[in-house]
Amino acid sequence: MARTPNAHIVYRSINKPLTIWGVERRLFFLALLMGAGTFNFFGSLIGGIFMFTALYLLARWSTKSDTQLLKILLNSSKFKTRYDPAKHEVFDIRRIFKHDKTGARS
Repeated sequence: MARTPNAHIVYRSINKPLTIWGVERRLFFLALLMGAGTFNFFGSLIGGIFMFTALYLLARWSTKSDTQLLKILLNSSKFKTRYDPAKHEVFDIRRIFKHDKTGARS
């Protein structure tokens, strides 16, 4: 029996991230709310616009490099680390001299 390959139609819109102005929508609204919060807290329109612009550019870079970066960062705190080089067990180091049979220095 010959096997024939199956062809499944996949639409491009399913795999595209939802973006606003080229930024993933959650990051866009985060930048927008942080800009509005900066404006309300400091009472400075220039500060709010600057904060929104800085976060928007950071979010645009993040969306362009990896669209799932936000999901990875938020889920990373749920899992244990497999290896942490900063954590190690303390161990003693003794130097044994070959010339002395008791092991003490002379």
